[in-house]
Amino acid sequence: MKRRLLGSDNSVPEADDPMLAVINLIDIFLVFIVAVLISFLSAIGLQDLLDKSSEVSVIKKSADGEMTLITKKAEKIEAVKITRSEAEGKGTRLGVAYQLEDGTMVYLPDEGE
Repeated sequence: MKRRLLGSDNSVPEADDPMLAVINLIDIFLVFIVAVLISFLSAIGLQDLLDKSSEVSVIKKSADGEMTLITKKAEKIEAVKITRSEAEGKGTRLGVAYQLEDGTMVYLPDEGE
């Protein structure tokens, strides 16, 4: 009689396995993270970071004045820290840059002499 109560099949049905629910939550969370990353890049205008053939340059300035130049060429990304002493020096005027009211910048090169 005990054999009938316990049964010969001791396996747990897959629907009752609590780990399957956890695995599904992890999958959903990963999809959510990717969606947030893509929407963040779209919001700040850096969708080109996802394109393999694009070239992107970004300059980041910290609160203490240190600048970092981040460049992406094809699949290679480089970050170079630039100090104020490295940025100073003698050079030739190439043109003038203007910032418009809407925040865009326009560069006008000097005409050759």
